[in-house]
Order: sequence, then structure tokens, then C-alpha cells
Amino acid sequence: MSDISLTRMRLAEGVWEGLLATAREVPPRLRLRHLDDVVGEPETIDASAIGGAGRWLVRFKIPIERLSDGVQTFVIEDAETGDALAEETLIAGEVLADDLRAEVSLLRAELDMLKRAFRRHCSES
Repeated sequence: MSDISLTRMRLAEGVWEGLLATAREVPPRLRLRHLDDVVGEPETIDASAIGGAGRWLVRFKIPIERLSDGVQTFVIEDAETGDALAEETLIAGEVLADDLRAEVSLLRAELDMLKRAFRRHCSES
């Protein structure tokens, strides 16, 4: 189990913000993934003055070139372990009657993460 917690705060002007909490002295390396591609790394700002030791403000710029009609799911993961810490789903285009496509997109992103972890496990054995 991970000693890292990433809590979503807001999405404003194309920038995702969250609060990272960990027992580590330095923040872990994070990355933003979309459709099995790494599309960014965060800006990490020390927030220990606000929330205590081991707290950082994490900011990701959502890549505008990745936005299109339909459902797009961005997964924030620990670069070291590949563990998903948070996700952001954006819906553009036609209005949806329900969020079923968002759920399927999130499941697809999680399945891709599991496939990478399984392949990594098999190559280490």
C-alpha cells in the first residue's frame, strides 16, 4: 500500500490542483498519463506551512492538444511505482445523458495501468 495521498482540490484555467501528503522528506516524482502516454510532469510547491510537514501543492497543466470530443481521462500516478493516485475525467462535445462513458474511460485507463504493472512484473521474474 502506498504512503502517498493525493487529494483533488480544483481544475481552473486548464490546471489541475491537488494536495499531496506523504511521510517522505521529498515529494515523489509524479506524472500525468492519458491514453497510455505520459503527457506531463507536475509543478510541486512546498505546502508544509499550510498543512504541516510532508504536504505539497501539485499542479498539472492539462495538455490542450489532448482535448477532443468525447470523454478524456487523465491519470496522475507515482512515476516510481506506477500507482494511480488521482484521475480527472473531462467530457467535451455532445451532452451526455449519463456518465457511463466517463466510467468506461476510467476503467480503460485503470486496465492500461494494470497491464503495465503485469508486464513489469513478468519482466522482473
